[in-house]
Amino acid sequence: MPRRKRHLGGDHAEGTESLARLILYVPKAGPRAILMRRNSLAALGIGLVVLMCAVAWPFTKAHLQAVAVLRLVGGQPVPWIISRTVAEPVRTEDLQFVTGVGAVRGRLYVPERHPNAPGLVVLHGVHHLGIDEPRLVSFASAMASCGVRVLTPELPGIKDYHVDRDSVQVIGESTRWFSRQAGGPVGVLGLSFSGGLALVAAAEPQYRPDVKFVVAVGSQDAMDHVATYYLTGQEARPDGTMERLTPHEYGALVLEYEHLEDFVPKRDEAAIRPVLREHLYEDKSAEKLAEAKLNSRQRAEAAVLMNSNSAMTRAKLAAANLKHVEEMEGLSPHGMLRTMTTPVYLLHGQGDNIIPAAETLWMASELPKTTLQEVLVSPVLSHLDLDGAKPGVWDQWKLVHFFALVMHAAERK
Repeated sequence: MPRRKRHLGGDHAEGTESLARLILYVPKAGPRAILMRRNSLAALGIGLVVLMCAVAWPFTKAHLQAVAVLRLVGGQPVPWIISRTVAEPVRTEDLQFVTGVGAVRGRLYVPERHPNAPGLVVLHGVHHLGIDEPRLVSFASAMASCGVRVLTPELPGIKDYHVDRDSVQVIGESTRWFSRQAGGPVGVLGLSFSGGLALVAAAEPQYRPDVKFVVAVGSQDAMDHVATYYLTGQEARPDGTMERLTPHEYGALVLEYEHLEDFVPKRDEAAIRPVLREHLYEDKSAEKLAEAKLNSRQRAEAAVLMNSNSAMTRAKLAAANLKHVEEMEGLSPHGMLRTMTTPVYLLHGQGDNIIPAAETLWMASELPKTTLQEVLVSPVLSHLDLDGAKPGVWDQWKLVHFFALVMHAAERK
């Protein structure tokens, strides 16, 4: 240490005093010089505080935005001070844009005070309402109110309960279109199976330049693992432990609906499909009307399909999984993540029994450390909903922090 001090030049005390004179820019003199020095020190202190605030503000703002988003999505009022600080009115625009795979229906959410805000593509999950699904509308509006321009493109396959290759292309082409409108790469946030498909799209060379980052919420790593989970109710985690949850019937029914030809004779498909569809839509009256049109044989076949725990249905599910394994590989991020360069954020509900949280842990284990920005398995979430159980403060904070990182990434150029 003494040698380093001398290296500054001459005597250390003299060198330090010279350095102080240089910083404060005042001569070594009487009371007036001392007063000027004190004023300069005060100004320097104030400057440092201002600088620290300027550096910290983007992160502080992002956390306030995250609080606002989560409260709006949860149907809770946003505290006045947060609302005044980070929230603003939003206008929506229904549109149709032309892409390399044809016209895509979409909705744009624009913060009124920042019409040229950075862009974020938000992808709906497997639901017949598509971009009109209330939870999606609420989430997109909340994100836009906090200063991000949001595009929700409709994915026809996903809307009709088909997790297919066409949806990967619609995601990629929609992202490319929006990046051109925004003047640069945009973030992509996918819910449920759409999150896994977003990662598949981001890994493809033709779409990679348009994607700033990907957020996958409650998404799959390997489709065949998820399909197997529907049969076994368990999945191994990367650390060798087992995740055991009773699967929701929804998952198996989606697979049955997507490949109905594997479950009923061809002559009965047209009659049984509406029954299964209305059941997935949770429209009881429409389901009963569709059932009334079935003959006795078709009614028996539909009853077996509705019971995903029956031995016959489970055997058919297992056979269908083997038949479509290659197709499922093409819809899985697994195998593509080790070379992924696009930043990735992973979020999963701890109690998710549609796509188990082990899937997110597998993705996190496969992604390069430089690519994986954040991963959170949260007890605050189920599949895509805020869990009904009252979460602890620390778990709430971790969820807020996750979305703050996403907001900060979305706004960063």
